[in-house]
Parts: sequence; C-alpha cells; structure tokens
Amino acid sequence: MSQTLRTVAGQAFSRAAGAPLVAGNAVRVLRDASENYPAWEEAIRKARRSIHLEMYIVHRDAVGRRFVDLLAAKARQGVTVRVIYDWFGCGWGPTFGLFTPLRQAGADVRVFNPPRLTAMLGWVRRNHRKLLIVDAEVAFIGGLCIGQAWEGKAGRSPWRDTAVDLRGPVVSHAERAFAESWANTSERESRLEVPQPSPGAGHVHVRLIPTEPFTANLFQMDLLIAAMARQRLWIADAYFIGHGPFADTLSRAARDGVDVRLLLPQGSDVGWTVPVSRTLYRSLLEAGVRVYEWTGSMMHAKTAVADSRWTRIGSTNLNINSWLGNWELDVAIDDTGVAATMEAHFEEDLGNATEIRVSSRGRLVATPSMRSLSRARGSARRAVREVTGVARSAGAALTASRPLEDFEVTPLVLLGVAGVVVVALAIWRPWLIAWPVAALLTWATASLFTEAWRAWAGWRRR
Repeated sequence: MSQTLRTVAGQAFSRAAGAPLVAGNAVRVLRDASENYPAWEEAIRKARRSIHLEMYIVHRDAVGRRFVDLLAAKARQGVTVRVIYDWFGCGWGPTFGLFTPLRQAGADVRVFNPPRLTAMLGWVRRNHRKLLIVDAEVAFIGGLCIGQAWEGKAGRSPWRDTAVDLRGPVVSHAERAFAESWANTSERESRLEVPQPSPGAGHVHVRLIPTEPFTANLFQMDLLIAAMARQRLWIADAYFIGHGPFADTLSRAARDGVDVRLLLPQGSDVGWTVPVSRTLYRSLLEAGVRVYEWTGSMMHAKTAVADSRWTRIGSTNLNINSWLGNWELDVAIDDTGVAATMEAHFEEDLGNATEIRVSSRGRLVATPSMRSLSRARGSARRAVREVTGVARSAGAALTASRPLEDFEVTPLVLLGVAGVVVVALAIWRPWLIAWPVAALLTWATASLFTEAWRAWAGWRRR
C-alpha cells in the first residue's frame, strides 16, 4: 500500500473510530484462557499501586473466586483495587456474596447500570467490556470474561477466545476509558485522575476504541475495514447477527475478489443466536463469502484481520446490540507482525471447524461430511423463547425480504399459535390483555415524568 493511501486510510479510521492512532506500544496476542489467565494473574500479583478491572462477567465458580481472592489479597497489601461489574452479566453472583471478600479487604466494587424503576428499559444497555489494567503500565483487552467455561468444565473443551497484552502510551487511553465508566457507576462526583502516557514500549501502532450506546464508532470502523480490504478479510465472532449494511459490505467485498471468511460457533451458550446467524448464510455464501462453524464447545472470540496488516480484537460482537446498545472496548492494530499472528491462529482454528456450503438441492450443509444443519431445528425451538430470534424470522415472513430457511418454520408456527391465543383472550376476557398493557403504560409514563423532572432539576441547578 502506498504511503499516501495509508495516510488517507489512517485519517478515515481515526474519524470513523473517534480514536487516534497511538504509536510506541508493545502488543502480545494471548490465545484462550491458557495464555490469558496466567498473564492476568501474574500482573495482579506484581501490582504495586493500582488494579482496575472492568468485567462484564465474573462467574461465581472456582475461577471467579480465584480471581476475587487474588484481588482481595492485593487490596489487603495496600494496592488500590477498583472493580466494575455488569449487573446483568454477573447475574446472581454478587447477591450471593461473590464480591464480599473484595469489599471486606478494602477494594471499591461498583455495579454498572443496575435496573431502576424510573428507567423502564435502561437495563437493556450493558457494560460488555473486558478490561484489566495494572499500575497504569499494562492493559489486557479482549473477549474473555472470568469463569470456568473459558478453562473448560464438565468434560467440555475450553472456550476459544482472544485478548491482547498492551504496554506503552496506549495504556493511558485504557485508563481514561475506565475512568469514564467509573464516573458512570455513581451519581456523585467520582472522577479518577488519568495518568500521563507511559514511555514507548515498542513499535506497534494501536487505536483504542471505547464505545458507548448509540455512538456506533466500531460499527463505522468495521464497515470501513470491510470496504477497504483488498486481498483478504478473516473474521471470528461469537454472536453474528450482521446488520444489513455490514452483511452487504462483506458480500460486495467477496464479489470483488476479496477472500472473505467468517468463523462462527456451531453451538452457543446463547442458543437462539446460532439459527439466527444461519438465516444470513445463504446470501453471504452466494456472494462468495466462505463461512465456517467452530466445532469445539464455543467460539467466543471477536476478532478480524485484513490484508495482513490491520487487526481488530475486543469485546464487540457483530450485531446491533453490541455495535449500538452496549459499552464495549476494542483495539485496532496496524502492524504486520500482529496480523501474521492472527492469520496463523485463524488458519489453525479452521482445522477445528467445518465449512458451510449450499448443496445442489439448495440446503445448507456442513463439509466434509456434507451433513445437513439439523442441529438448527433444536436451537430454533429455543429461539421461540427469545424475542430477537423470532422477530427476525417474523419480519422476514411479513415483509418477504428474504427466503426463509427450513429451521425457521417451527418458531413461526409457534409465534402464530401464540398470536391466536392472544386474540382469543382479547375476545373472551379483554381485561387479561388490557390490565397488563395498562400497567406497562403506567410504568412507562412514570419513567418519562421522572426523567423529565431530573432533567429540569439539573437544569435549575446549573
């Protein structure tokens, strides 16, 4: 690539991501929990001044308790320990005392965006970031949370995931992102001082991209990378429900001769996402995109590598909720060495995956066994319990926007049956429908007035 084109591309990336390219960093790609957890634990043990952890999930299992105990030990030694956890991601663990040892040791533990009666739908926005910073000198960013699943459990293989070890000036940008999240955990003034950038630690250029709801920074970045790729674009993702413009950009790149590959899970901890992802396969495959499904327990990485130069690693999944609804954190790296490592990992991962094709009879099949994707039917039954999955199929059926797959029949039929039941109840006992609707509208109205009052009171104070 010419220097002029690289300069223009860098400017476009900075504008799309809303983040500068920071030079002088050392980057180490860490694969799976077997490389990540030991590196995290070693950094925590060596901490002298501060530990900042922003984590979507800390499971209340052996691994979660191991990290909690380690952090508590450092807090007792006088190290400043601050932890942000997401109320939805951690579930009931905090309620049952997961972080009690940490608080007793003097650590400051805060929950992010818990549900409130005054914000009816505020809970849907999640802090999905995975960030660990130690002594403002090293930052770990990627897709791994803290839990037994990443190490493997109950005879199941460990989850496949990727993160990076960052050292150098970009760590101060990670500290700034943490400080902004910290301020969002409390209505009282709680700003943290962001340390000055540390000296250069290497030669790698890194762009740290913290996203918030409705900013779409990484969505724009992903679109730009897909549009600018000239030779190859290899992507791994855990919950791929590609928005129309993104899927269309991938298809156009493949038609232009770019080697576009998607590595997605064959089975998922969020079961309904697999059949929903598969509804997108046909159009992608027909455009020349190659789609693979990971045959291990779970492909949880969120990575991309383009043209043996650009790499993206972080917490953002390729779906609207992640792009537009959550707090996320990713890094975009401009370095041939990091890209070569990511390409080698991707090619190795394909050895544990099956490629999806369209058979001569028009069915989606997996090679090399050419078996039909029958597992999708079982997952589709689970999709009935998830509004997002059913809504996508229903939208396609009502608007005739795309051909339906065979595994979408069951959720559509069950959705139709549910509609018949609702209509029957509305005719037979109208109050069974009217009262719940009235209660929801009352809650929504109260939320609107409450937020309006808060905004007015804040304006008055200014």
